Amino acid sequence: MPATFLGPVCHRSSADCVLCRKAACRPNFSRLVVLQITQVTPFLVDTGGSKSWLFVKLDTDEGLVGWGEAYTQQDRDAAMLAHLVEMGRHLVGRGPFAIKHFSSVMYLDYALRRPAMEFWSALSALEQAMWDIAGKACGQPVYNLLGGPCRARIRVYANGWSEQSRTPDQYAQRACEVVARGFTALKFDPFSNPWRTHIGRAEEDLAVERVRAVREAVGSSVEILIEVHRRLAPNESIRIAGRLEQFQPFWYEEPIDPEDMAGLAEVRRRTSLPVVTGEALYSKAQFAQVFAQRAADILNPDVCNCGGILALKEIASAAEPWHVAIAPHNYNSTSVGLASTLQVSACIPNFLITEYFVNFASLGSEIASRPFEVKDSHIELPTEPGLGIELDESALQRHKLPAERRPRHIRTYEEEQ
Repeated sequence: MPATFLGPVCHRSSADCVLCRKAACRPNFSRLVVLQITQVTPFLVDTGGSKSWLFVKLDTDEGLVGWGEAYTQQDRDAAMLAHLVEMGRHLVGRGPFAIKHFSSVMYLDYALRRPAMEFWSALSALEQAMWDIAGKACGQPVYNLLGGPCRARIRVYANGWSEQSRTPDQYAQRACEVVARGFTALKFDPFSNPWRTHIGRAEEDLAVERVRAVREAVGSSVEILIEVHRRLAPNESIRIAGRLEQFQPFWYEEPIDPEDMAGLAEVRRRTSLPVVTGEALYSKAQFAQVFAQRAADILNPDVCNCGGILALKEIASAAEPWHVAIAPHNYNSTSVGLASTLQVSACIPNFLITEYFVNFASLGSEIASRPFEVKDSHIELPTEPGLGIELDESALQRHKLPAERRPRHIRTYEEEQ
């Protein structure tokens, strides 16, 4: 059934009308406008690195378009694309305002309550794009449809700056470069690859020295956020946390695999560092277990894989009575994924900080019509209707992911130590 809304009317066509910014064109709710989604178009973008970006564009019969972004992971983006295409078939002909219902039936009728990360990522992209259309149709930023802003700007921390670092001195040098760009908080993983649940003393010592070098380089006024990426066993994570406490990290992110929720709760009980989890949790049922076991101080759900904008806001609301803060994960582009994150971050009282990948900024600026600007580690709230960003389709086509994948080495048993 098509969605209906009462949109502003002016001297131009209805498609232009809902986006008209002329002062003379005041909203007039006398005309009924019916919207239907007519086309779902995915764009898989090559970033030049191991991670691709997956966008979706929704077209409507009134000329409004909406953009969304799915979380991706190397070698799994084709599965996410397949889910996006299949769910997109069920979105054509529907209205963009029945957002909650569409998300619910995709979980119940499409996934049959058997979702995985690929499902949640694709659904998140479609959901964001529906919100983008809804905001444009109403002439409002999405955050004004979610309760309105709680703040005028959003604090961000830098990530993606340490990927080529190896020695403690290299970490320190690159950290200083990020601080020189105005960032007041930065995140990094001090552990060496490949991921192992149990690491040796030499690797542990090197991780501690990397953190020490960064802290000494940036001083006490800059926050350092420690990423563990679900690598460690509880006992090792607790021991290393004790060694890192002297450097006063802002947080200790994903110290162990959150599937061991009891183990995560034990880590939290036995360290003074604020414990973060959430990027590898996708459903509200999973987050409910975090609250029930008091397993984390901070949640970092990702708007591109937790079900989208409304899902992230609902998770944040559920966290409030447990005194849990929200720091949205954003290992996505600095365009649509970031825009969706900003919209939710604006309107949740328990927001703490969110993620900005400095190594994605250049390409993000190329594909976006008006890229977001980071100033003093903050981004001003967008005021344009919808998500506040548009993508350049010609740029997306120029950076289309080729069919032939880059070589990737995954270790064999002979390489194990």
